[in-house]
Amino acid sequence: MKHKITVGSDGARQRLDRLLSGEVEALSRMRIKALIEAGQVVVRHGDDERTVTEASYRVKPGERIEMTVPPAADPVPLPQAMDLNIAYEDDHLIVIDKPSGLVVHPAPGNPDRTLVNALLAHCGDSLSGVGGVRRPGIVHRLDKDTSGLMVAAKHDAAHVGLSELFARHDINRRYRALVWGPLRQAKGRIEGNIGRDPRNRKRMAIVARGGKPAVTHFQRVASYGQVATLVDCRLETGRTHQIRVHMASLGHPVLGDPLYSRVRRARTTDLGAELQAAIAAFKRQALHAAELGFRHPVDGRDLNFRSNPPHEMQTLLTLFQGLDDG
Repeated sequence: MKHKITVGSDGARQRLDRLLSGEVEALSRMRIKALIEAGQVVVRHGDDERTVTEASYRVKPGERIEMTVPPAADPVPLPQAMDLNIAYEDDHLIVIDKPSGLVVHPAPGNPDRTLVNALLAHCGDSLSGVGGVRRPGIVHRLDKDTSGLMVAAKHDAAHVGLSELFARHDINRRYRALVWGPLRQAKGRIEGNIGRDPRNRKRMAIVARGGKPAVTHFQRVASYGQVATLVDCRLETGRTHQIRVHMASLGHPVLGDPLYSRVRRARTTDLGAELQAAIAAFKRQALHAAELGFRHPVDGRDLNFRSNPPHEMQTLLTLFQGLDDG
């Protein structure tokens, strides 16, 4: 279903979500905001046409707005068979080495073909329901374009036990990240509450008020001239975009990160053609969940898993090694 609206003089400077909620009474303002952020609203003015994803966008007289409302998604994810890289599995839990590009659970804009859909096909009806019908088995998550290790629970007792470990920060989580710039500190600790960036709701930021406490420990692994640094990050907490936000706060955003590293492209101009091409072709953040360790929630065994960065990230790292200044 499509809704088409032309902005009159009385609608000038209204927020986009407020204007649409007044015109489309069948949808709540929250639903309209979600549609805007999912890229379902196009604004045209003369020959100019663009997709607007900010609900706070101020409309102008004469603009023609078209909002598409897709068919309602099934609230219960369906099993969808996919190839999974399984690092470990028993009757209680499963550890997956997630590839970049795979969304963890259904959400607006990603209704299916997620890790949850794959787990439902692989594990069947036993998958824990504690996380809710849209997130069965999910105890923690990785961003879509972050690769690496994550654990899911197969039944409710395992889910509760794993959730308690995460709540106590009794989980070993090490990430490997390639960040822009020479990181002079060999190691350090970053602390700062993380919440929504008030200037861009798609981004997170270290905020002075509100947010949630977040702590990241980092250690330099290798330096690549004045261009980039390979670091290990260990999470004491697990907030949305935590490593990406914390490293960016030091002036060292993760390479390839579309939200936090846009200003760094100029640094590639003095690099060799092969490395420049590899950086341009790298369409994800260079962040990989390389180690995951925890005590088994049922039998008490200490488990620890490690994963090497995937091929596309390892290829990039190999090219950067030519810049290694020790």
